Amino acid sequence: MDPNTISVPGARHILLRQVPTALSVLLIVFIAIPIMSVVILALGPADGLWQGLLATVLPRYLLNTLILTISVGLVAAVLGTVTAWLVTMCEFPGRRIFEWSLFLPLAVPAYIGAYALVDFFEYAGPLQTAMRATFGYSTAQDYVFPEIRSMGGAVLVLSAALYPYVYLLVRIAFREQSVLPQDVARTLGAGPMRRFFRVGLSMTRPSIAIGTAIVMMETISEFGTVEYFAVQTLTTGIFSVWLDGRNIAGASQLALAALVLMGFLVGIERLGRRRMRFTRMVGSPAMSRRLRLQGLSSLGACIFCLLPVGVGFLLPVGVVVGHSLGGWHLWFDDELAQSLANTLLIGIVASLMAIGMAIVLSYAAQLSAAPLLGVVMPLSVLGYALPGAVLGLGLLLPLAAVDHAIADSFEYLTGYDIGLILTGSAAAIVLAHLVRFFAVAHGAAETAMNRVSPSLRSAARSLGSSPHAALMRVYLPIMRGSLFTGFVLVFVDCVKELPATLLLRPFDFNTLATRVYERASLENLSGAAPAALLVTLVGAFGAVLLARINR
Repeated sequence: MDPNTISVPGARHILLRQVPTALSVLLIVFIAIPIMSVVILALGPADGLWQGLLATVLPRYLLNTLILTISVGLVAAVLGTVTAWLVTMCEFPGRRIFEWSLFLPLAVPAYIGAYALVDFFEYAGPLQTAMRATFGYSTAQDYVFPEIRSMGGAVLVLSAALYPYVYLLVRIAFREQSVLPQDVARTLGAGPMRRFFRVGLSMTRPSIAIGTAIVMMETISEFGTVEYFAVQTLTTGIFSVWLDGRNIAGASQLALAALVLMGFLVGIERLGRRRMRFTRMVGSPAMSRRLRLQGLSSLGACIFCLLPVGVGFLLPVGVVVGHSLGGWHLWFDDELAQSLANTLLIGIVASLMAIGMAIVLSYAAQLSAAPLLGVVMPLSVLGYALPGAVLGLGLLLPLAAVDHAIADSFEYLTGYDIGLILTGSAAAIVLAHLVRFFAVAHGAAETAMNRVSPSLRSAARSLGSSPHAALMRVYLPIMRGSLFTGFVLVFVDCVKELPATLLLRPFDFNTLATRVYERASLENLSGAAPAALLVTLVGAFGAVLLARINR
């Protein structure tokens, strides 16, 4: 063989080394498209629209968003941290039940919790009706009852729905703590509360920070709950200015404000943890020596754990089941069946695409030592930080431009107008879900792949296996449990997603989430109940799976 020629296997190896960088860059470009679209529209010529927004609605939207986000973050941090400490570090009646049931509010989307809470607590609801019958009240003026459709109601619902993000991460951190610091604090005379604040919290700060940041990002993204409670935030403003006011530039400027707020939040969270260094100490796990609670302490622990589960899961599910049983004929509605089919199709396709891309990118990163990967791979999860309304707005115009280019080209070549392919179908929703939830799939694939011993890959290579064969025969069988978990979590998120679906769905196209929103916004909770229960059942499956994995 001529030494100056390059063999085909060698050339193929060189190409394989370039694939990771190319795929990563393409993914980052794809995620950056909605961001750049919003920025260009917002900063383009708008005839003094910024000044108009600043003088009218923007301060109110921004203030309400900040108040809501900070309040929900604080409440969720307290609920998640304290409940995680109770079920991990203490022993009291019902602890084993609460250990997994505290995951269940993840099964109920916040907007369904909002509809159920209003239905239960409003003037015509069962609680106030029972109060009037019991105490002889005749009108609402005879007694004082808090207004449920308010900022406080929104904080209550969102905190109860989102605290499990903090609970999950902090519980893992408490489980991995060594018993040695607790023993040292005990020998120095520190009581349970002092050990909790001085030892437990100091060692779980990164987990609390990450969980709280996720909660606050989800709060900024929320639309259904705040819209139903009449709390005007940046997300509701995007819908109002665009759909009601027909002002795409103004909606883009509000979206840019939401994007800046989200970026500021992520930056603060990263900055706060930049110099923190926490390592797991050698020793027996702290949960092996639980503090036994008795008397009032035991009762207080039970009540504290029951409240978030009751507000976030038991109450919404009870209300939805009651309405579902009262309107059993609604289960045979053809539109409900079509909404279910649309939801399953979009969720399965988006989840498979997300998991497939996550596997390819994670495995390619292990095969390649390209320096660019270290820069672009962390950016691949930015889509999760995009609010659904911002993502929908940022994708709609680029997809429409691509659609028109394809249609014009096809008509020029064939003389036939094929219409809109992306924006006129469910493909736009699938793409939005792929960008939004790729971070979940990437996290599951990367974590699972990092657990595979490098010696197995070396052994496969020494036996003559190609990288593709090693992936199929070595990695995937070991990773299948984590990959299935990632698939389920992405699927559950796709089923619950509302804002992006509302903005991108074709005419007369409904998913379960949009069907719930349409009927509940018209105060028809009975009509929304079957779809809401189906969404909750899907979420419950994901929450139970998550609880089993993190036992």
